[in-house]
Amino acid sequence: MTKSTTNERETVGSYASINGLNMYYELHGTGSPLILLHGGVGASEMFGPILPKLSENRQVIAAHLQAHGRTADIDRPLSFELMADDIAELVKHLESEKADIMGYSLGAGVALQTVIRHPDLVRKLVVISAPVKRDGWYPEVLEGMESMGSETVKAIKQSSLYQLYPETDWEVLFTKLGDLLGKDYDWSKDVAAIKSPTMIVFADADAVSMAHVMGFFALFGGGQRDAGMDGSYRPIAQLAILPGTTHYTILSSPSLAAFVTKFLDESVPEVERV
Repeated sequence: MTKSTTNERETVGSYASINGLNMYYELHGTGSPLILLHGGVGASEMFGPILPKLSENRQVIAAHLQAHGRTADIDRPLSFELMADDIAELVKHLESEKADIMGYSLGAGVALQTVIRHPDLVRKLVVISAPVKRDGWYPEVLEGMESMGSETVKAIKQSSLYQLYPETDWEVLFTKLGDLLGKDYDWSKDVAAIKSPTMIVFADADAVSMAHVMGFFALFGGGQRDAGMDGSYRPIAQLAILPGTTHYTILSSPSLAAFVTKFLDESVPEVERV
């Protein structure tokens, strides 16, 4: 266990033995649990700009996924499903009956699979800047994913991430990420069956097409009809489009933390999905 203090807030770093992984996670604040799942290549530092706000009234658990950050790789492929099972085990390790889960990009895919595969462990879900099926990414983004591999390591060596996580096997990480991100998927049917209150958040200039965003929202019944004067016909999901942001800057937006904390603080509605 490691401890550090940032902005007068204590951060506790710990490891948990989960599904063969020695998974690293950080604890920020106290209260009901919120698990943060980072995007590809990076780790918990991605949430740095909004962590203080998120952890004001809850305990934030910032996990490092397989082969990322301070969680070493093991002899298995990277997959959304296996990483989701890791997060389910982390919830149990933390002795939480349920947890809120918020994921960004790659981590949002893991978050979706966690609620799909382990619905009883997720209270509320926040999905940031990720599609429900692979072709939701713009074609140029898919091209970048398909070119990801061992050669990509040359670029990371010039970045601050290389210094931040010197023990990461970057060649293995990029190779496994390339394999994962090159596979087709469509989780529409499973997402439409999610019962946990969900917020989906996108930039107004995202890497995911706006047409896909609206289709994603429609899976929860969003954008199909007027909500009514009393709001009784609004969907269980909420949609936020953050102005002046992109896929690469959305986690730095103060609006993101404000929207998310308001959503998480709201009581869970008694709504049956059909």
